[in-house]
Amino acid sequence: MNIDGVTTGIVLDHIAAGKSMLIYNLLRLDKLDCSVAIIQNAKSGKYGKKDIIKIDQIIDLDFDLIGFVDPHITVNIIKNSSLHSKKHMKLPEQLMNVIECRNPRCITSTERGIEQRFRLDDPKKRIYRCEYCDTVHQGGIKF
Repeated sequence: MNIDGVTTGIVLDHIAAGKSMLIYNLLRLDKLDCSVAIIQNAKSGKYGKKDIIKIDQIIDLDFDLIGFVDPHITVNIIKNSSLHSKKHMKLPEQLMNVIECRNPRCITSTERGIEQRFRLDDPKKRIYRCEYCDTVHQGGIKF
């Protein structure tokens, strides 16, 4: 299979196999007015299989969201057909409006318009805690 390279744009590389559509939907890449290529189950020496997303334009991305979904992703910025910069994702220390508190008594559940704010509590177990009520959130995003 042949997918053209990106002249100017972004390549999300080392996405865990099967997670590219989740990232595509969460970042709302379908709303872009440029080409977006999704490559699934590409061979990877490091992970066995991986997904790749190529965006034919430089756009603002939510790095916290990307890092939360898959902290192994590499974001490559391409300009003039050359690698301009590379950013390795990691679990964000704080999440805002990415996940929701499951505590029905939390102020975010009872009051409208309050930001959902979580802080990273245990990176090895991917545990986040609500900054308002301390409720634990573990795992990823269900979409």
